Amino acid sequence: MSPKTPIRGAALAWLTLGLSLATFMQVLDTSIANVSIPNIAGDLAVSPDQGTWIITSFAVSNAISLPLSGWLARRFGEVRLFVIATLLFTLASMLCGLSSNLPMLISFRILQGAVAGPMIPLSQSLLLSNYPNEKKGLALALWGMTVVLAPIFGPILGGYITDNLSWPWIFYINVPVGIIASWLTWQMLRKRETETENKPIDGMGLFLLIIGVGSLQLLLDKGNELDWFDSHAIVALAIISSISLVTFIIWELTETHPVVDITLFARRNFAVGTLAISIGYMVFFSGVVVYPLWLQTQLGYTATWAGLSAAPLGILPVFLSPLIGRFMHRIDLRLLVSFSFLTFGSVAFWASNFNTEASFDQLTLPRFAQGLGMAFFFIPLMSILLSGLPHNRLASASGLSNFMRMIGGSFGTSLSIALWDRRESFHHSRLAEGINSFDPHYRHLIAQLQQQGISQRTSDAILQSQIGGQSYMLALNDVFFVSSLIFFSLIALVWLAKPPFSAAKAGGAEH
Repeated sequence: MSPKTPIRGAALAWLTLGLSLATFMQVLDTSIANVSIPNIAGDLAVSPDQGTWIITSFAVSNAISLPLSGWLARRFGEVRLFVIATLLFTLASMLCGLSSNLPMLISFRILQGAVAGPMIPLSQSLLLSNYPNEKKGLALALWGMTVVLAPIFGPILGGYITDNLSWPWIFYINVPVGIIASWLTWQMLRKRETETENKPIDGMGLFLLIIGVGSLQLLLDKGNELDWFDSHAIVALAIISSISLVTFIIWELTETHPVVDITLFARRNFAVGTLAISIGYMVFFSGVVVYPLWLQTQLGYTATWAGLSAAPLGILPVFLSPLIGRFMHRIDLRLLVSFSFLTFGSVAFWASNFNTEASFDQLTLPRFAQGLGMAFFFIPLMSILLSGLPHNRLASASGLSNFMRMIGGSFGTSLSIALWDRRESFHHSRLAEGINSFDPHYRHLIAQLQQQGISQRTSDAILQSQIGGQSYMLALNDVFFVSSLIFFSLIALVWLAKPPFSAAKAGGAEH
C-alpha cells in the first residue's frame, strides 16, 4: 500500500481525540469493575467469589481476541474494524448494565472482552499511520498517556459511581463515549481505509489459541484459590494449556496464513522490546494489585482512599509523556528505558521498607515517584519493538505485544498474591515462635493490657492481630524487594536491542 498524505491541523486533533477516547474507555473497563464486585454480587444474589467471574470472563475473551487483530485488520480493513469494534463494545457495555442475573452479565462481559481485542492495537496503528513522520513519537506519547491513566482512575471512578449511583452506571458511562469516539474516527478516516486481503481463517490455529490461552487464564485466576498444583483441576489446566500452546506455535510456524504472526519474534528489536515490556508490566502490575489490597485488608483503607493513594502514579506521566514523545528521537531509547527500570527498581526498594505506622503521605509519595519511571516505560519500549516494521505488519505486532503484556499482567497478579500469602505464613510462624509464657516481653505486654482491664483471652487476640498485621507487612516488603531485583535486571535486557530505533513506518519494505 502506498503511504497516504499525513493528516495535519485540526483534523489530526479530532482524530487523536476519537482514538484516545476509545482507548481510554477500553482500558478503563479492565479495572473499573474491580471495586464494585461486592455490590454487583449482592445485587445479583451470588457470592463474591462467583462475582469475580465478571473480571475473569472479560480478561479471558480479551486476551484471546488480541492476537487476532492483525488477521482481522487485513481481512476487513483497519478503519472499518476499529469503528465496528468500538460500537460493539459500546453495545455490550449497555447490555452489561441491563443484566439482571450473573450468567447474563458474564455472557455480555465475554462479548465485551472479545470485541475489545482489536481496539488498542488498531488505535495505535491508526495514529502512527496518519501522523506526520516528525510527530510519530508524539503519537506514541499520547497513546501511552491513555494506557497509563485509565487503570489509575478506574478503581476511583468505579468506587465513586457504585457508592453514589449504582453499579450498572459503570457500564452505562461507556455509551456516550463510545458513540462519540466511533463517529469522530469514522469522519476522519472513512476515506483512508487500508487495503484488505481475502485470506482464509486459520481455524485450527484459532481453536488451539482459544483452548491454550483460555486454560492458561483460568489457571492463573484460580491457581491461588485452589492451592496451585495441589489441585487436580490446576494440573489438568496446566497440561491442557501447555500442549495446546506448544502445538499452536508449531502449527502457526508451518501455516500458510497463520492467525498470529509468530515470525515477528525473529526480529531482534521486537523480541527484546516485547519481552522487556511484558516482564516490566508483570512486575509493575503485581504492585498495583497487592498494594491497594494491603491498604484495604490490613490498614483499614476504603476502596476510594486506596485508589486515591495509588492515583499520584499518573501525575508525572501526564506532563512528561508529550515531552518524551517530542524529544526522544534525540536520545538512545535504551537509555530512557534503563532510566525507567532504574526508577521502578529504586521505588520498589523504597516500598520494601514500609511499616504499619506509615502515614497516607508516606505511603503515597513512592507512588508519585513511580510515575517518573512510568513516563519513560511505555513510549520508548513501544518505539523499540515497532522499529523498522512496515505498515502491513504494524497491527499484528501491536496486537501480539499487547497480548504478551496482558499475559504478563495476569502472571503478575497471580504470582504476587501467591508470594504475598506464602511469605505471610512464613513470617507469621516465625513471629509466633517467639511468643510464649516464658518470654519476658510477652509477660510484660500481657501485664500492661490486664492493668487496663483487658482479659487474658482478649489480650491474646490483640497480640495475634498485631502478629498478623506485621506478618502481612513483612510479606509486602518481600514482594517489593523481589520486584526491585527484577526491575534492576531488566536494564541489561534492554541493551540487547539494536539501533537505529524509529517509529513504525507507513509503508516500505521490511528490513
